[in-house]
Amino acid sequence: MKNLTTAVIGAMTMLALGAAGEVRAQGTGSSAVYQVTYVEVMPAAKTSATALLRQLGSASRGAAGNQRFEILQRRDRPNHFAIIETWRDQAAEDANLAAGHMKQFREKLQPMLSSAYDERPHTGLAVGPIDAGGGSKGAAVYAVTHVDIIPPKKDDGIAALQQLAEPSRKDAGNLRYEVLQQNSRPNHFTLVEIWRAQSAVENHEVSPHTRKFREMLLPMSGSLYDQRLYRALQP
Repeated sequence: MKNLTTAVIGAMTMLALGAAGEVRAQGTGSSAVYQVTYVEVMPAAKTSATALLRQLGSASRGAAGNQRFEILQRRDRPNHFAIIETWRDQAAEDANLAAGHMKQFREKLQPMLSSAYDERPHTGLAVGPIDAGGGSKGAAVYAVTHVDIIPPKKDDGIAALQQLAEPSRKDAGNLRYEVLQQNSRPNHFTLVEIWRAQSAVENHEVSPHTRKFREMLLPMSGSLYDQRLYRALQP
């Protein structure tokens, strides 16, 4: 009986581990890691910071294990930037963080900053193909949105965000729609979107699935829905 019980427990453990692995695979599709960084510089330093960020992007895109390294400039506040990174795994990201080009970038940027350098590691919750929206430029609009769910409603918020992602990818003019979950605060999320034009963003925002999501979000939201629109800085 003892051996039988041990075997049953072992089998149940393996099933549980397999199910957990399947959930992770559906969420990220790989061991990819994501980083979203917000950079705010003094208005007078905007041009110098732009050049510095371009250099960082060029060097980091050439680093081993990099899958994306996008430098974004805020449309309404051009001295505000965001860096969107995807790496093959944690080791690849760690190697880039320790690289000489990153250290030099941080040293040169420091006197230009008007706010702290805000790095936020994430994992993929609902992501599409890794090359989605690659090379977007011109009129393309990036939307980076911070979504804060109160802790007791975290699982409900995850379900609502997952339900939003798939139909949003099918909206006219969408190039990328990803939901990322913040590592340090798992009830905080970042939506990363790319749209062909401003009109596509506006049409998405009045679509039935977006309106339904916003209604569901209100009673479980911990802060304002913080959406910021950007343009990509080309190399």
